[in-house]
Amino acid sequence: MKNKKWAIIGVVAVLAILLLSSSIYTVAENEYACTFRFSEIVGTTEKAGLHFKIPFIDKVKYFTKASMLYDIPPSEVLTSDKQNMTVDCYIMWNISDPQKFYQTVGTKEEAESRLNAMTYTALKNTMGTLAQADIINMNDGAERNEIYEGIATNVDEKTREYGIHVEDVKIKRFDLPDSNLNAVYGRMISERNQMAEKYAADGNYDATIIRNAVDKQVNIMLSNAEAEAAKLKAEGEAEYMKRLAAAYDTADKREFYEFTLALDALKQSLTGEEKTIVLDGNSDLAQILMGVKKP
Repeated sequence: MKNKKWAIIGVVAVLAILLLSSSIYTVAENEYACTFRFSEIVGTTEKAGLHFKIPFIDKVKYFTKASMLYDIPPSEVLTSDKQNMTVDCYIMWNISDPQKFYQTVGTKEEAESRLNAMTYTALKNTMGTLAQADIINMNDGAERNEIYEGIATNVDEKTREYGIHVEDVKIKRFDLPDSNLNAVYGRMISERNQMAEKYAADGNYDATIIRNAVDKQVNIMLSNAEAEAAKLKAEGEAEYMKRLAAAYDTADKREFYEFTLALDALKQSLTGEEKTIVLDGNSDLAQILMGVKKP
């Protein structure tokens, strides 16, 4: 009887442990937990910790809260100027409503299939309003952020009914068909050449203005310097004549000054190889050279 009693207690304990273990489940910080009863969701929680359910009847399915990246396969779109382009992009998304997510798409694979279709539609509609030159150019890449944000907003609005939140849509690369590649490169080279020519023309124009301004200043300075020099020369000559007149203010002094000038002229004329001079016989200088006294 005693052994039977302990056996019963052991069975009860095992059943109690099984019952307790099947009625408890845990939820991590980065996940949702949905409780199913007969294939229907009867509860959803995102609170981390221990939770209880009806043992052997309720089942629990977990969905991640983490952001997920889906790399969309490259696809072709048509721009407003009828140019084909291949777009390679990716999506950052998460599950915002696990109950709605399970009821509408059920799995991550199906969700990505829907995201693929809706993102392609949004890309096609957006790129269809833009010319190829608006997409591929040398402008700051930040200018294209508005395009990305518009696509992300558009896709997010459509995926809310699936319990999905689209965080971001980023375009990794725009590829051109080979038939368009050379034409686009040629256009970009032409644009760069036009910009270079404009910069060169602007530089030459500014240089011409600077040169003209400098030449004008130089001419003004030279004119002012020449005028000042002429003024100083005139003042010097006037002062010289004034002093000369003051020094030779008598007839004897003037006669002596004229005689010294004649001697200087004679000296200058005798510096060359020719030593013959012609003088007026009545001149004082001729009479002195000939030893004739002036009467």
